[in-house]
Amino acid sequence: MFNQQYQNYEDIPNVQDRLRWCRHHMGLMQKEVADLIGISRGHYIDFEVGYVDYYPKEIVDKLAALYKIPVDDLLDDYNRFLYKGQGKMIREYRESLGLQKKPFARLIGVDPNLLRAWEADQKRMNINSWEKYFKNLIKA
Repeated sequence: MFNQQYQNYEDIPNVQDRLRWCRHHMGLMQKEVADLIGISRGHYIDFEVGYVDYYPKEIVDKLAALYKIPVDDLLDDYNRFLYKGQGKMIREYRESLGLQKKPFARLIGVDPNLLRAWEADQKRMNINSWEKYFKNLIKA
């Protein structure tokens, strides 16, 4: 039924269902995909079931290559933001406003130390923070 619901993976609104659609259309089992990209079956299942909201770049690259689709087509907006480099994207946006870190942190309502950690890629931004502060500001 899932495969009949969507004709194309681009029509699927979330990463986990896109992964499942691609795997089914290649006729692969979860264990086979996991082996091909070098992770455990349980870890891959977490991706397909949606137990994670973050997909590491090295795994996304392997999945996109396996499924022969562009990375941008595989990811949602949040994961595309992380994939393309959250720090770089935040910094470019802040600089486009002509602001230093402290004034920008005050403007968006976050602690300047947290902003520094995000920009330095020392701390991954969670999906709730992304939705609150950047979802409508920065397009990946």
